[in-house]
Amino acid sequence: MIDRQIPQERLALLWMLAYAAALIFILRLVNLQVLGGAHYREIAEKNRTRIISQAAPRGRIFSCDEVALVTSKPSFSLIYFPGQVKTGPEIDRMALALSRSLGANYERVRKNIYKAASKEKPVRLAENLPLKIMLALSELKAVYPGVDVILEARRYYPFGAYLSHLVGYIGKMDARDWVSRSRDKNYYMDSRLGKAGLEQLYEKELKGKDGGIYLEVDSRGRLNRVMESRKWIPGADIFLTIDSKAQAAAEEGLEKSISGKGAVVALDPRSGAIIAFASMPDYDPNMFVLSGTEKEGLPAGKILPEFNAALQGSYPPGSIFKIITSAAILESGRVRPDEKFHCPGYYDAGSRVFRCWEKKGHGNIAFIAGLANSCDVYFYNAGQRAGALAIEKYSRTFRLGITSGIPLPGEKTGNVFGPSLRAARKSYWFIGDTLNQAIGQGEILMTPMQAAGMIAAVANGGVFHRPYYVDRIVKSDGQLFYQGKPETLSSVQLKDNAWALIREGLHSVVLEGTGKIARINGAEIYGKTGTAQNPQGKDHAWFVAYATVNNEPAKIAVAVLVEHGEHGSSAAAPIAKAVIEAALRSELPSKNKPTAAVAPVKGTELPHPAAAPGDII
Repeated sequence: MIDRQIPQERLALLWMLAYAAALIFILRLVNLQVLGGAHYREIAEKNRTRIISQAAPRGRIFSCDEVALVTSKPSFSLIYFPGQVKTGPEIDRMALALSRSLGANYERVRKNIYKAASKEKPVRLAENLPLKIMLALSELKAVYPGVDVILEARRYYPFGAYLSHLVGYIGKMDARDWVSRSRDKNYYMDSRLGKAGLEQLYEKELKGKDGGIYLEVDSRGRLNRVMESRKWIPGADIFLTIDSKAQAAAEEGLEKSISGKGAVVALDPRSGAIIAFASMPDYDPNMFVLSGTEKEGLPAGKILPEFNAALQGSYPPGSIFKIITSAAILESGRVRPDEKFHCPGYYDAGSRVFRCWEKKGHGNIAFIAGLANSCDVYFYNAGQRAGALAIEKYSRTFRLGITSGIPLPGEKTGNVFGPSLRAARKSYWFIGDTLNQAIGQGEILMTPMQAAGMIAAVANGGVFHRPYYVDRIVKSDGQLFYQGKPETLSSVQLKDNAWALIREGLHSVVLEGTGKIARINGAEIYGKTGTAQNPQGKDHAWFVAYATVNNEPAKIAVAVLVEHGEHGSSAAAPIAKAVIEAALRSELPSKNKPTAAVAPVKGTELPHPAAAPGDII
């Protein structure tokens, strides 16, 4: 006979399991009804409502003289709310009518409408509608329920390609963007955000808070009524250190140069503030705001030259490097400033003859004249005397081989060339290497940003500031959010006499030497020309300079590179002169003030701080 009695111990275990199960059920119920109530109410509300987001005006970007370089303007978008038109023939007729009014591809419009209907979600069929088309579409609302036109803020770059490599551009979110921002309630699948430059770096500050139109839908997602509109909040405004007229002079000069390629960087030597920042070729950021239908008929490709020559271009510096060689020569104590070397137009190194750019030679020449006339033979002799290690040392002191510290991605470091690096690679250093090193050739590479930092350090007595371009950021309510300030990174320690001799030499370059074309009435210009040998084609042209007025501290230092420009004196120096004249326009005699290269008049702006999204039109 089988004993069917349950032991006491087993019975107790069963009761414990029952109690545990009940407790779990109760806790789950509490979580669902109490703790998770808000979450599930939110889900339920979403099932009852739909939101058509209306992009808020992004923060504007101004120059230091308060010209609006980037702004927003009114834009009308065509929206379709599914559930109003039910049958296939009705949708086809609507798609045909809309495509004719839009001047768009019928199949594309039809496909988007069917997509919206299948997913039961509103969709934008077109953006940035001209007024004429917008009015025509408004009339179709009575014929085709579910079609509406809404007002939004659209990013606008009134001056096109102006300052594009710094400003950057915006674009629609891609899959990667959505992964990182899907939890941010201020972003939607069709949101636009910064993709490059300031637009990307300051996305959080510029974005603003989007508005939206709340729609009530039924259980099938079909529109019942428009409930309300949520006002947008504009993003913060950014005020740059860029001088609009100096920037225009830089861009105009590069555009009209022999190659149309190169870079200009102008700094305030007192602080590191960037006055001008140009790279050619450039691009029009407005091209990336265009919607799909707007791009129809436009030529494909080549709308984004991403290469930023000012930061990413590494070039042989040529004779502008003689500023660094001069520091090594004067500080070595091995060459007297008044000591002369004979230049017959060449230097015989034994196994090889090294030429001076002046084939006839410069005769007997000392430091000041050697720098003023950029005599290669002088620097061959004096550079050897100072030693390659000394030149390498001062290359590093002038921050060659490291980035400038500017808060922009992709900056190159340039390249230091010297015997210690050769030794590290277990390679030999030859006399020819020292000769090339002394005149800025060989393996030495420098970016235009580094060149600007070098001449700014000469102007201010050896201080390297971190270059910066944002003066301040102001919220839409007028509250100051951020204030830029100078930051010292390092300094070059030279004897006072060495600085004085270098400056005298640079002054002579412009007064009577290779840079005479850069002279400006009412200002003292200190500069250095450079012609950098280029194995891939014509030589690159360099000019670096700073200017003083009335013996006051220099307010501008500029570096100009013209790719394949051949001669710094003819290709680069005139651009530097124009930039300096524009930057110092208020301090120069009236006849010297620039008449060209003035930033264009501002474009149409959307009323900004107090703007409201508006309703469906």
